[in-house]
Amino acid sequence: MSSQTTVTRNTTSGKSGDKVFKGLAYGAGIMILVALAAVTLFLIVRAMPLLTGDQKANEETIVSFTGGQAHNFLQYVGPLVFGTILISALALLLAFPISVGIALFISHYAPRRLSTALSYVVDLLAAIPSVIYGLWGGIVLVPHITGFWQWVAKYLGWIPLFKGPAADPSRTVATVSVVLAVMILPIITSVSRDIFLQAPRLQQEAALAMGATKWEMIKLAVLPFGRSGIISASMLGLGRALGETMAVLMILSPGMSYSFKLLQASQNQSIAANIASQFPEANDLGVSTLIATGLVLFLITFLVNFIARKITEKARV
Repeated sequence: MSSQTTVTRNTTSGKSGDKVFKGLAYGAGIMILVALAAVTLFLIVRAMPLLTGDQKANEETIVSFTGGQAHNFLQYVGPLVFGTILISALALLLAFPISVGIALFISHYAPRRLSTALSYVVDLLAAIPSVIYGLWGGIVLVPHITGFWQWVAKYLGWIPLFKGPAADPSRTVATVSVVLAVMILPIITSVSRDIFLQAPRLQQEAALAMGATKWEMIKLAVLPFGRSGIISASMLGLGRALGETMAVLMILSPGMSYSFKLLQASQNQSIAANIASQFPEANDLGVSTLIATGLVLFLITFLVNFIARKITEKARV
């Protein structure tokens, strides 16, 4: 009788605990949706004066932001969107192959102790605040990389991307992209490394047993398994690059043009850095204009995540 009572109490307690855990899990899921809805609502409401307010005042605000280079919101946000995507895409292009290489080295080539040490270093780099990267980029990288960009402009200037003269100091899209690549490299490396370490050991051993070299084994068993994870890691890195503010603000000489001249200053600007630079002196209408550009950045990030999810789903098939 006593044992039956104990079992009944344990069952009742287990069901109660299950309900509590279920409620907490539901609450966490709903909280994410509420936070997303709150941010979206805030951006839309605060950007609304740009559409419904005095259009003459809006034009004056945009003219004051751009020094007369733009007179409406599309003319204002267009170059910012272009600059944001250009800088982020270049950073991803630079960081992706290096990150995958580091992840493969840590997971399949490095001795155990070196692998552990490198993993700590990668995780540490991911935790460094962006303002530190901005300081490093502005104080150390800019003066030291200028000579290299001048060499690139001299010998590869026939390629439109590298057309000179290279700026001195090199506060350009090329230099910012290098800094952003260093910033997103630990994120892509860390996620890719964890995915590669989970690749089925049996398939790897089978490939080696059939005479495959280590690279062939990685190509046949590891990379196909980690394809969706690599894409997700890249999109995480791209998301950070799209929203990066401080490093871009501290390094880049801004411009408002649709330019691919990576080595010349005052060509492009990103949305996040533009908001940070204009916000301190903006009036109410100016803040609404900046928030509207933030809404555009939010939509770009949302679109990137949506495309990444679709690509990941296809990669899993």
